[in-house]
Amino acid sequence: MGTSRPLPRVAVSRVVVSRVGTGLAAVLVAGALLLPDRLERLSPGAFARIPVEAIAGAALLLILRPRARRVAAVAAGVVLGVLTLLNVLDMGFHSVLARPFDPVLDWVLFDDAEAFLSDSIGGAGATAAVIGAGLLVVVLLVLMALSVVRLSHVVVRHRAVTAPTTLVAGTVWVLCAALGVQVSGAAVASGSAADVVRSRVQQVRAGMADREAFAEESAVDAFRDTPGDRLLTGLRGKDVLFVFIESYGRNAIEDPEMAPEVGAVLADGSRRLGAAGFSSRSAFLTSPTTGGGSWLAHSTFASGLWIDNQRRYRDLTSSDRLTLTSAFRRTGAWRTVGIMPGVTRAWPEGRFYGLDHVYDSRHLGYRGPKFSWTPVPDQYSLAAFERLEHGKAGHDPLMAEIILTSSHNPWAPIPTMLGWDEIGDGSVYERVKKAGEDPTEVWKDPARVRTEYRRSIEYSLSSLISYVETYGDDDTVLVFLGDHQPVPAVTRDRHGRDVPVTVVARDPAVLDRISGWGWQEGLKPGPDAPVWRMDAFRDRFLTAYGPR
Repeated sequence: MGTSRPLPRVAVSRVVVSRVGTGLAAVLVAGALLLPDRLERLSPGAFARIPVEAIAGAALLLILRPRARRVAAVAAGVVLGVLTLLNVLDMGFHSVLARPFDPVLDWVLFDDAEAFLSDSIGGAGATAAVIGAGLLVVVLLVLMALSVVRLSHVVVRHRAVTAPTTLVAGTVWVLCAALGVQVSGAAVASGSAADVVRSRVQQVRAGMADREAFAEESAVDAFRDTPGDRLLTGLRGKDVLFVFIESYGRNAIEDPEMAPEVGAVLADGSRRLGAAGFSSRSAFLTSPTTGGGSWLAHSTFASGLWIDNQRRYRDLTSSDRLTLTSAFRRTGAWRTVGIMPGVTRAWPEGRFYGLDHVYDSRHLGYRGPKFSWTPVPDQYSLAAFERLEHGKAGHDPLMAEIILTSSHNPWAPIPTMLGWDEIGDGSVYERVKKAGEDPTEVWKDPARVRTEYRRSIEYSLSSLISYVETYGDDDTVLVFLGDHQPVPAVTRDRHGRDVPVTVVARDPAVLDRISGWGWQEGLKPGPDAPVWRMDAFRDRFLTAYGPR
């Protein structure tokens, strides 16, 4: 008598489960409020801060009526879930493209991501990955909403504790903000979630305005109505090759870790091509993209418009804009072809670019293995161009757009140079691939990633230099350039967005036409070489090689 009974075991278990659930809900919400938008900012210090949104949210829940409180809690949970998803996407975009995810313009990129997965792991695997990602998003939103609802009940149930605690936390937050208190380089007084909302609103406004701005820009075209007989008169009879080298950026020739080796390849190439009678001029172009999105660079270079997002790209390729390549077709003096080893399915954009024929990975006659993402080695792509077009006796003058993809991420395994008479149908590359590096092992070490990137650039450059040395003639005019810088894991956010660009020709009259550009002699531009925006090239090229 007078003694209290102990709680039944079931009741104790319920209390424990309830407290654990509340703790997990608090961790989930706090993590969402404090989650940074970049992988390199993930640290214990990032989560040792005071989120002002939690303080304001608790104060709001304390004054709302029950029904309004439930609605507010669910809405806040869904918003937190969306912000968490956006932060995770930002991490991925910063890691690959060195920029945040754009909620207006970047959704269309998921189509390309699904296509990339299909090429890499097959259609079934890609479908499973998409379904899995969709389920994770739903689970995240539901869990976040349930967590905020649970915490709202706790806040109200323990009002006597939470009200003064909220006041104290708010006071501490204001003091930390006023004094600039930091932990691990991050402000203790955090407003991360509010900042994310603000930046997203600004992105949405900018994205909505971008289409109108692009329409105004694309309406201006100095060459829209230029007749064919007034275009490219300075190149008549020449075989003109526009060659893009994947991820060939300024860092490849200026980063101290790789510049000596890449520079040696370019210096040797300048010497060898010079011995074969060729001269060259080089500079830099600033790409609209970095880390990926090669097609944005290709279309910027060809159209003379700044194409830095997918919506601009789609609007452009559905228009009748005169491109650098379609200008050749308009003249009627060239056969225009594309060598596109990275294209593995129908590519309707070929018509927009004015190409008479497109050879994609299925039409090059390649019977060898893929090298990670790269379907066809660069040297084989050039050999196929020689076999299918350039090497045919009595062919018409050619304009070719050639994409070299062996320097595409993940840079392992990398093909090796072969004798041009050894290449055959490409089956010889089976042994080459087996001797190469395993990409999963390479990517465990950032230093190895940079080394293999450098080696891939050396291979691509060597393939192109050897091709011109072997098959180039008096009518060969080569323009080669990078499409964009590699991913931040390689650049470490240095050297900006510039890519090298070079013009090579044996006929002195070709380079005389661009003597006023101030480009530097040789295959390697120096640190003080001219830098143009990539969208400036089309008009300057058409002007230089038009009627004088």
